[in-house]
Amino acid sequence: MKRATGKFRPRRRSGAAILETALILPVLLLLSFGLVEFGHFFYVQHNLTAAAREGVRTGIISGRSEGDVAAAVGRAMTAARLQNSGYTVVTSPANLATAPEGAEVQVTVRCNWGTVGLRPLKLISASRVVSATAVMRREGT
Repeated sequence: MKRATGKFRPRRRSGAAILETALILPVLLLLSFGLVEFGHFFYVQHNLTAAAREGVRTGIISGRSEGDVAAAVGRAMTAARLQNSGYTVVTSPANLATAPEGAEVQVTVRCNWGTVGLRPLKLISASRVVSATAVMRREGT
């Protein structure tokens, strides 16, 4: 069976590839940008959890203060390149020096998504607060 070539080729499918690309490309771009935005959100959430864990590990050691906890969280946030995120650190109990041995120490790290987020599609609100909490028992002397 011979194929038609040159000027005798049928023209019925001449623009089909362009049309299919024009229909599918926006969907693929939307999906790609959504993956980037949510992937970065989970990256930030994971690093806040790691920073809270580092802070509470510092806070459970006898003789450590809230300033030591904040410094440990700051080092973890700097390592994750989130140091300029306007994060806050809350330690409970507020005064670690008076916390008895075996008491729970809780460290919460919060930041605003609008200050750290890659937001190509703005699927996640800029006012959303991303937070992570870690709890451990205080060690003895």
